[in-house]
Parts: sequence; C-alpha cells; structure tokens
Amino acid sequence: MSQSQYDEQDPQQQYRSPEEQTGGQQSAPGTTEEMPDQPDHGERSYQGTGRLTGKRAVITGGDSGIGRAVAIAFAREGADVLIAYLPEEEDDARETAQLVEKAGRRAVTVPGDIRDESHCEEVISRAVSDLGGLDILVNNAAYQMSQAGGILDISTEQFDRVLRTNLYAMFWLSKAAVPHMAPGSTIINTASIQGYQPSPDLLDYATTKAGIIAFTKGLGEGLAEKGIRVNAVAPGPIWTPLIPATMPKEKVESFGKDVPLGRAGQPAELAPAYVFFASQESSYITGEVLGVTGGKPLA
Repeated sequence: MSQSQYDEQDPQQQYRSPEEQTGGQQSAPGTTEEMPDQPDHGERSYQGTGRLTGKRAVITGGDSGIGRAVAIAFAREGADVLIAYLPEEEDDARETAQLVEKAGRRAVTVPGDIRDESHCEEVISRAVSDLGGLDILVNNAAYQMSQAGGILDISTEQFDRVLRTNLYAMFWLSKAAVPHMAPGSTIINTASIQGYQPSPDLLDYATTKAGIIAFTKGLGEGLAEKGIRVNAVAPGPIWTPLIPATMPKEKVESFGKDVPLGRAGQPAELAPAYVFFASQESSYITGEVLGVTGGKPLA
C-alpha cells in the first residue's frame, strides 16, 4: 500500500490477489466492519492538493466503498460534503463523516432511501441549506443482487428496486440539483463495465448501468449551455461491501481474477477519477465515461 496516491508501485502487487483476499458473507446492503479484509478508501494514502477548495458536494452511497473514498478525497481537496445513505448504514456513514471532519471540512449526513423522489429532493435541499449551495453531485449509490438463473430468477420486486435505486434516483437528484448549480458545477455518475459487458446474473443491474451511460451523454450535451458538465466513471471489479452482500461465495473468492491486472480494484484507486471530473482540470470534458477497470476494455 502506498504512502500517497503519487507513489509509484507495481499495480499487480499493490493490493491482495483474489486468492489472498477474504470478503466473508453478509446480507445486503453490507457494511465495511463485517468484511474480514476491509477495503482501502485512501484513509492513510490520499493526499490532497486543494483542487476543490470551497466546493460543496453531495455524494450518494457516501457511507462506504467508492462513496467513502470519494468523500475522503473531496474533503482533502478542500470540499465540504453531504453524505446520503440508507439508515441501516449509519455506522459506516458516521465513520465517513468523521474522516471528512478530520480533513478540516464540514460533513452533513442525510439517511434515507433514494427510491423515494421526495427524499431525493430533501437531499438536495439539505445541501443548499446546510452547505450553502451545491457545486458537485456524485450519483454513486447503487443496488445489485446476483441471480444465477438470470432473467428467470429476477423478480419484479428486485427489478423495480434496482431501477429505482440506480436510475430513478439519479434522474430525481439531478433534476433537483440543476437549478442550484452555477456554471462550472459538475455532475458525476457511477456507471460500470457492466454497462458495456453485461453479465447474465446481473442483467437488471447491467441494464441500469447502460442507462447511466446514455443519461450521462445526453445530460452532458443538454446542460452544456448552462456551463454544467456531466461525466461518469465506469469501475470494473471494485472491493466494497456490496460484493460479499450480493454475490455468492465462489464469486467473491475469485472476484477480480479475470482482469489483466489480476486483482480487484480498491475504492482508493477510483477516487482520483472523481476528483479529476469535479475539478477545473477537466473543464473541456463533458458527456464522457472514464473506465477504471484493471485493464479490461469497456467495449
């Protein structure tokens, strides 16, 4: 593990291989504390350089996994952060908030279910009132549940939950946020390699991720005249609580083995991509998708 994200290392050896990594098994949505080998969110490694000084950000699913890594990175880059999460993820959310505050930035925690449109509106309202405005929206929260039988095992209830969490909420949050965003603001969506290479056991999840890619491209073009940029990060296999909480044991044990770098990625390795899209450095980029996949091609 590096001392900072700038230290050069062998990417194959930087973290544990699938054979060395233990995820355990737990019920959804999963918590960091229950993972025997907990993810690296950049707690000890992410080094900020002030690229987001004075910015105000909303991060859904900010309690753990990719969301926690992004919250840490944004705070260390100078941003105040609102973390939206499910009530059952309270312990993880408190830990993330403490890490944001330790970086000297303000943390606002808003529990609730983003499958409810009124809650999405409340998340944005709280950001405006508690942080004084909104410059960055990270639509990161997602739900998946692997089903070995594919479409025959995916219930209407699961399909509805996946679509409302992954697609509807992104639409509601973005729609509520845009009126409060000034030119130079950004929306960053979490897509997935599943949007390009769908797995049959994650058919509903992959469908939403393909939708997120289309939404990102269309909204990026639509908001360009307002000076608001919209981009997406498409992760490959990333080691988060969602994996042992939604995948069978055999898949958890081999998770990340099929990518060229031979291992699952860590949330800390994704955070710089979100910082890039949130910062002025990406000023001429909108409607794009950046793959962080361990070498596995998106298309």
